[in-house]
Amino acid sequence: MSKSLDGKKIILAVTGGIAAYKAALLSRLLIKEGADVKVMMTASAQTFISPLTFSVLTQNPCITEFTSDDNWNSHVELGVEADLMLFAPLTANTLAKMSTGICDNVIMATYLSARCPVFIAPAMDMDMWQHPTTSQNVRTVESHGVHVIPVGKGELASGLEGPGRMAEPIDILKAIQGFFLTKNDLTGKHVLISAGPTQEAIDPVRYITNHSTGTMGVALAREAINRGATVKLVLGESGYPHNLNGIDVLSVRSAGNMFEACVAELDKADICIMAAAVADYKPANVSDKKIKKSDGTMTIDLAPTQDIAKYLGEHKSSNQLLIGFAMETDNAEANASKKLKKKNLDFIVLNELGKSGIGFGTGTNKVTILFPNNEKREFALKSKAAVATDVLDIAVEKMNEKN
Repeated sequence: MSKSLDGKKIILAVTGGIAAYKAALLSRLLIKEGADVKVMMTASAQTFISPLTFSVLTQNPCITEFTSDDNWNSHVELGVEADLMLFAPLTANTLAKMSTGICDNVIMATYLSARCPVFIAPAMDMDMWQHPTTSQNVRTVESHGVHVIPVGKGELASGLEGPGRMAEPIDILKAIQGFFLTKNDLTGKHVLISAGPTQEAIDPVRYITNHSTGTMGVALAREAINRGATVKLVLGESGYPHNLNGIDVLSVRSAGNMFEACVAELDKADICIMAAAVADYKPANVSDKKIKKSDGTMTIDLAPTQDIAKYLGEHKSSNQLLIGFAMETDNAEANASKKLKKKNLDFIVLNELGKSGIGFGTGTNKVTILFPNNEKREFALKSKAAVATDVLDIAVEKMNEKN
């Protein structure tokens, strides 16, 4: 009977966190699914668990240095031969090295030589995980094509409770299985995605914007690429680097810029996904000089921006798919349904701001998808990467219905 990871060569890089003990179970789970696992460990990881443990479990030598018993552990060969490299647990220290390219141990040399997909399962204390530097490092390695397995929430080694726990071994296994089982059902398709916020200038110094980080849109772009699509990502000022691996990124700033970019790409697209948080209004008059502070109040007249989704809905062809997103705070389904019909969308992805795990800047989302025939599908709280999979599964289903 075949197994989900039969014949897959996986490098498991274990770095120095208390969660290192979970890597032993993870290695067994991978092996039970047919993988050939080679474990590498940093020096600090060895203070938590012995290399001998992994050698026994995997029936492969555990690599801790460039040389062992006068033999050379070729990081180049390891990186070339592997089908996947997995960091679990990944500490803040090693994450920073991955982000900047510091190469001071055999694991980092292998990472920098790897031609295979790389997955990371971060594990650190809550304050470390939420630090802006860590967030930036995560975005940087994501832009290099690294797959990030979301951290868990719960009691941490410090005694604090919150995000930062390494994902459970079974969930890491599922992420790896899902990657290798990914369908190529978008091969030959062009997907247009908008993501991130827009900035509407008040004067040369100030602007109106929102809290969007572009995380959902980037997750959709990555999922579409993994399924074989050609992707055009129209990305606002989100904090993500503009060289996302494998994705054609067009950087924009204002709603007007995003409108022009999306309209220009419409004819090429088979699927359009409008995930950006586009400003509904912009200052009616933009000062060419900084507006000086005065003692009194100030009023800014606002004018509506061009409605991107509505325009695309009016101009799409019968074989094109248009998907919208709605972030609502009240009367959520009613408001999303109005948007669905007004903009001639094929379906709309609704998320309700204020509910736990939902909102701007989170790694998770809980969505309801609404259709023109009043059908709806509700999904559990899950990572935004998993939400992207759900959205594109439905997109493929609807594309097949059209054709």
